[in-house]
Amino acid sequence: MARQDEFTLSCPIPISQYPQILLAHGGGGKLMHQLIEKIFGAAFANEYLNERHDGAVLDLTPRPHSRSGKGEPPSPRRGGVGGEVRVAFTTDSYVVRPLFFPGGDIGKLAVYGTVNDLAMCGARPLFLSAGFILEEGLPMETLWKIVQSMREAAHKAQVQIVTGDTKVVDKGKGDWVFINTAGIGIIEHSLAISPKSVRPGDLILLNGDVGRHGIAIMAVREGLSFESAIESDCAPLAEVVLKLIEAGIEIHCLRDLTRGGLASTLNEIAQTAQVHITIDESAVPVREDVQGACEILGLDPLYVANEGRFIVFIAPKDAGRALEILKTFAPEATFIGQVSAEPRGLVTLTSRIGAQRILDMLSGEQLPRIC
Repeated sequence: MARQDEFTLSCPIPISQYPQILLAHGGGGKLMHQLIEKIFGAAFANEYLNERHDGAVLDLTPRPHSRSGKGEPPSPRRGGVGGEVRVAFTTDSYVVRPLFFPGGDIGKLAVYGTVNDLAMCGARPLFLSAGFILEEGLPMETLWKIVQSMREAAHKAQVQIVTGDTKVVDKGKGDWVFINTAGIGIIEHSLAISPKSVRPGDLILLNGDVGRHGIAIMAVREGLSFESAIESDCAPLAEVVLKLIEAGIEIHCLRDLTRGGLASTLNEIAQTAQVHITIDESAVPVREDVQGACEILGLDPLYVANEGRFIVFIAPKDAGRALEILKTFAPEATFIGQVSAEPRGLVTLTSRIGAQRILDMLSGEQLPRIC
């Protein structure tokens, strides 16, 4: 019979408040954070998942057998490259609507999104899987365009799609197509790139302007037109990350700015690392057309999703060299903030007029179905 402490009927989240899943549970804000922590994190907790990173860093180095004949279990060891085999493993699902938008499509997202998660672990992406959930009635031409886009994206990102799966659901049950990709990459350095490696004194760099991806999709979805076309920033990030690593930059953490945008990402890292993050609003590059669109739609660009933007937490001694490398890929790359010790788990923003305010996570869903 199970002991009392092995089984409980108590619920880890307030079911009376959220008896059903809401769109906001997938939006990158507070509800999504609570869902992950209270449901998935509580159920699947282990030393890899508890890192709260974009992927799991796995040490596959062969271990000597003990006297019992059993090898040591693998663990997420840090540091050292001699003889060690470390890989990054990640997975993501893509449910964007519309399927095609300026600057990208669901196929590119499915490849670049997973490649970028591997890059944020400091890995060189190598292999992907691709799982398709197709709705009955999906035009074959549409599927062909998506697959061809994935092929081109994989070639650009220098990865191979080596396995996959296909399922078909009843008409009206799948919104045309959903895609899941998982990825494996090799780690060729001794850095411990993780939110838990962030420390007081770190500087924060951003690799370009923010907000374009979410606004590009919103403009198509709502039939909005602007003086200039706003295209998604959808792009692979492994090349620039590997350049930083090859230059010997002391990187503490990397994170791409997808659901929830820059603001939510900073909050996740501040809470995981238990540090205080301060950013300068005037230092965050936002294109004029994106800013204008956000004002019309009542959105804050700091919370709008991106698909080709990331932040770097870095030791101050390497900041200048790191910025030079980032600027070779995007001239808008810049310093946006720094890390201090107190108050822990908090993100504050210095506005353009010099006032300070707390930059919190989103409470609900700002833009649904954008990645």
